[in-house]
Amino acid sequence: MVTALVLLSVQHDKTNTVAEQITAIPGVTEVYSVAGRYDLAVIIRVRENDQLASVVTDQIRKVEGIERSETLIAFRVYSRFDLESAFSLGMEPRRA
Repeated sequence: MVTALVLLSVQHDKTNTVAEQITAIPGVTEVYSVAGRYDLAVIIRVRENDQLASVVTDQIRKVEGIERSETLIAFRVYSRFDLESAFSLGMEPRRA
């Protein structure tokens, strides 16, 4: 599984609209409204790098209202959740 975090600065009057549109994109698992330098943090989980490229460049970047983005690709996950098995079974993550 490939995981990425996309940090977005958006037009302030479009934060909710942008978040809703991005949430509807396949591969996007979570969108957080955050405080700080960015307005939204997007979590993407897909099976292959090509899918990640498509989600980021073909879909997210085309959402109107985004002013700036930064994409972070995860190399390793440190978590108490068993995300890999939950994702493959279509179940809610379970705590270890």
